[in-house]
Amino acid sequence: LFIGSLVYLMPFLWMVRSSLMGAGQIFKMPLEWIPKPFKWDNYGQALTAMPFARYFLNTVLIVVLVEAGTLLTAPMAAFAFSRLRWRGRDTLFFILLTSLMIPYAVTLIPIFILWTKLGAINTYLPLTVPAWFGGSAYYIFLLRQFFAGLPIEYDEAAYLDGATPWQVLWKIVIPLSKPAMITVAVFTFLGVWGDLMGPIIYLNDASKYTLAVGLTIFRGAYSTKWNLLMAASTVIMVPPIVLYFLGQRYFEQGITMSGIK
Repeated sequence: LFIGSLVYLMPFLWMVRSSLMGAGQIFKMPLEWIPKPFKWDNYGQALTAMPFARYFLNTVLIVVLVEAGTLLTAPMAAFAFSRLRWRGRDTLFFILLTSLMIPYAVTLIPIFILWTKLGAINTYLPLTVPAWFGGSAYYIFLLRQFFAGLPIEYDEAAYLDGATPWQVLWKIVIPLSKPAMITVAVFTFLGVWGDLMGPIIYLNDASKYTLAVGLTIFRGAYSTKWNLLMAASTVIMVPPIVLYFLGQRYFEQGITMSGIK
């Protein structure tokens, strides 16, 4: 495990090490792993070389909207598929699962044409609105598996006391499903934070770009300044790493208890 961890950590260590070196020291042979001297000013230069604050705020806005939509609607769909009985439920759920098998490239052009006809190009609507309609089918599936593992007696007792399905969902099922909800929140954050394809396709105005797009442009403009590129990459990677470690315990519990192994 220790050797395997070193292998997977090598790219990250290379990035951090390179972010503290001069441009000529990064590829110097033989390779040097310890910067001499540590060039901390690389981070200041990297963050001022592009409108980092603007890209950061744009990314945070999209993350907040997508997180809110996903955590509101995905549990509702999962609850309907797992705790309620209605005609056609299993058939519709099967259709939902088949959507996971369709490659993203197949639906890319039709979806782009749809948003074009709606006049939503160069807006955040294509990046945020789908999250308010259940989000990803994978999140619905994950929550559905977790909800199905909860004792149905909780729901029955609440219904006997006069509760509605809406109250059962938000007062009983959701509080008991904290690991699964945090797992969905972490997955959603990582997906939106690192999303490059969506913003590149739908956004034309540079003032609306996200961090992922900004980093790509940064590389194009400063392709020879690898130390600044690595410094910007390190800064952008910090929030996902911090979020994962904060929710690691719930994240692992949500994966194992939902039957996805």
